[in-house]
Amino acid sequence: MKSVIGKNITITLYGESHGQAIGIIVDGLPAGININTDFMQQQLDKRKPKGNISTQRHEQDDFKITSGVFNGYTTGTPLHITIENKSQKSGDYTPELPRPSHADYVAHIKYNGYEDYRGGGHFSGRITAPIVAAGSIAIDILRNKGIYIGTHIKKCQNIKDRDFKDYKTDIDICNSKYFAVLDENKEKEMITHIEQVGSDSDSVGGILETCVLNMPVGVGEPYFYSIESQISHYLFSVGAVKGVEFGLGFDYANYRGSEVNDQLEINNKNITTTTNNNGGINGGISNGMPIIIRCVIKPTPSIFKTQNTVNLKTMENTTISLVGRHDPAIFHRARVVIDSMVALALLDLLVEKYGEGWLI
Repeated sequence: MKSVIGKNITITLYGESHGQAIGIIVDGLPAGININTDFMQQQLDKRKPKGNISTQRHEQDDFKITSGVFNGYTTGTPLHITIENKSQKSGDYTPELPRPSHADYVAHIKYNGYEDYRGGGHFSGRITAPIVAAGSIAIDILRNKGIYIGTHIKKCQNIKDRDFKDYKTDIDICNSKYFAVLDENKEKEMITHIEQVGSDSDSVGGILETCVLNMPVGVGEPYFYSIESQISHYLFSVGAVKGVEFGLGFDYANYRGSEVNDQLEINNKNITTTTNNNGGINGGISNGMPIIIRCVIKPTPSIFKTQNTVNLKTMENTTISLVGRHDPAIFHRARVVIDSMVALALLDLLVEKYGEGWLI
């Protein structure tokens, strides 16, 4: 199993959903970066479940930084963050009955039956908690450089939030909320819908839209470390993400070039574009416009309806009825994971261009 990503700033993810602890090692950070532990906790709190729209598994997510930080600053050595698991109910999981649309079956085959099946093991969304902890460091570094990241819930099934307008204001709105929508009326509508779906023993998916503001021009390493490929690599590491697009994305198929080309102009002595259909990226390189990313989060596969599966011991068809604590929707909790992954991907590319000294 390969659980390391990054070229200049690497992160190594470890742990299982029902194991003793989960955690992450961040390597490549230079000495002298202030680590804002209050902000780290605030970010982790955005990932926590709340109310009837989330799982009833409530973990405190009390993190510990056990190395790489001294007197509040990085030392230049690997930074280790660990989070204990304290609310496991392992008896809710049956190893011989793989859950539909989970990684249970493929993990069983890949790891020859030695996988930790409890709660999905290493494939669980629980493992995104340390990603958020590490991501908080990247987000804090970027915002100290004037680069801001925010994600809102663009769509909950057929309910749509409004688009980004005033980018900095809207990013601040997103980052101030637990349920990150820009239109308060849509927030109530979405939450009501999630609760209704949950009461029907089902789940619902959605689309998250992310904006990166003030990314410097010229960042990105085509072909294979372009901004799109780098961000997509990080985002597709999140198990619930099943699609990623930039700018106009798949909607490009509906237009002619003359309708969607981003034409250049001088604006206050800066070169900008009159539209931003490319989402702030040309040729895999940032062009200075806001970077716009959308990703789709699939409905939580853990639902309480009876479903078809197989028995891995008897090799017979059977059914499964899940018990336990599961989310009727996860996109509202996933948005801080998306922010974290985008920040970590961009930080790696920025160090590639400017060197680690840029981070201080």
